[in-house]
Amino acid sequence: MRAVKLYSTGDIRTVDVDVPSPAKNEILIKVEAAGICGTDRHLYHGEFPSVPEKILGHEFSGIVVDSGETEIPEGARVTCDPNTWCGACSQCQRGRVNLCINNLATGIHRDGGFAEFCVFPASKAVVLPDKINPLYGAFCEPLACTLHGMDMGAAQEGETVLVIGGGVIGLMAVQLAKLAGAKVLLLTRSPEKQTLGLNTGADYAVGTESEVRAIWPEGADLVVECAGVSATVTLSHKLARSGGRVVILGVISQGEQVPIEPFDMLFREIQMHFSFLNPFTHERAAKMIADGTINVSPLISRTISLEEAALAISSPPPKGEVRAIVVPNYDRN
Repeated sequence: MRAVKLYSTGDIRTVDVDVPSPAKNEILIKVEAAGICGTDRHLYHGEFPSVPEKILGHEFSGIVVDSGETEIPEGARVTCDPNTWCGACSQCQRGRVNLCINNLATGIHRDGGFAEFCVFPASKAVVLPDKINPLYGAFCEPLACTLHGMDMGAAQEGETVLVIGGGVIGLMAVQLAKLAGAKVLLLTRSPEKQTLGLNTGADYAVGTESEVRAIWPEGADLVVECAGVSATVTLSHKLARSGGRVVILGVISQGEQVPIEPFDMLFREIQMHFSFLNPFTHERAAKMIADGTINVSPLISRTISLEEAALAISSPPPKGEVRAIVVPNYDRN
């Protein structure tokens, strides 16, 4: 089969590999769709901890072709929760499974979904409706991560929510904040993403800090940073109103340092939270996508083949792109 393998920092290739065989309690799926995430690019550039010579891809879904001795029926469409917690470490024992010190992440520590076929634990599969658009399953993982962050932020009806960043996470955060009954402002420099934000529920969409302050002079009750850029992380607490909250959802490169102003946060009593992964939220995310509560269709910028995926991961995303979806059996006709 064809697969996209990261050999080392800066060395990613589409290659021929054997079709994997499921071990006990694992399933084999034929991958239908896999999203290219910012983390994949971080892995390529050596900015995120990784394991050499692994097939990338942690946002994916597909059809079960070998269910082994598991209870998942062959032919079922499933989405994969890529994080496999050990259940035994101190973090797992206290319910903080996303902080598991032995986590094995599909697409990072073990082979992932940028391939024609993929094996993963049956316990991490969530069955999707047969009628769902096959591409939508690739959005369950990013929505699960967004749900965890928005749960931490706890937006309330009538509050103001500023979302910084117009990528997949940001545009999902916009929709979740609207579902909570909040007024939502999207901050992104991309005109294309501003339009998408307005079309997916934002009340306002602007490109500069001054425009945010013109609309909400006191700042927002909740600021959700989704860009993963040092400048916007620094800005996030400054755009929260006194007594407000900040949730950092964006992933910044390992080792990068960000200046913040503790005096301002102290005297205005700003709460800052950092959200990591998707503890116990993947099934909820799958349901919200399956029933249309979250609209992911506008977030698909393009579909590409496995042969095009290595170049797409190693290159900056095109202007205005939200998500490129890798379709292993891609047919341009």
